Amino acid sequence: MRKLVVGLLSVLALIAAARAEVPALGSAAPGFSLPDQDGATRRLDEWRGRWLVLYFYPRDDTPGCTTEACNFRDDISLITGLGAQVVGISVDDSASHKAFAEKYHLPFPLLADSTAAVARQYGALSDWLVVKMAKRYSFIIDPAGRIAKVYLSVDPARHSREIAADLKSLQARTVVR
Repeated sequence: MRKLVVGLLSVLALIAAARAEVPALGSAAPGFSLPDQDGATRRLDEWRGRWLVLYFYPRDDTPGCTTEACNFRDDISLITGLGAQVVGISVDDSASHKAFAEKYHLPFPLLADSTAAVARQYGALSDWLVVKMAKRYSFIIDPAGRIAKVYLSVDPARHSREIAADLKSLQARTVVR
């Protein structure tokens, strides 16, 4: 019995160690280099000097993820009008992202984090040993590459509008400084 308990505690310790914390407000956004739905490699640095909305989502073509992605699509001119780029990330592969993006005419990159390394860096990974899935977390990254806003509780139906409102607020505070 003691060996079983020690074994379980060891597994739990490994799981806890593998989980990263969510980056703190004002900290540098963790870098990444991931393929998009067309197979092109995209890096965080490519959006330096612009606002970036980085949203993690569990799975392509599921109800909540489709609602969230389609709302970002429908509100894309509002968000890009604020000088921001939307980028989605999940642990699905590029082929799945391509089918999802084409089916719903998504006008922004979907990045394939198939090793779940980036989701882990952002504290946005649900890891059940056999199944890995991104949590529905979002981050606004400022033009200097710092975490400006973190969303750990996301309503897919309202999130894109919430992002737009917060971008306006963050930009107004940035100008005042």
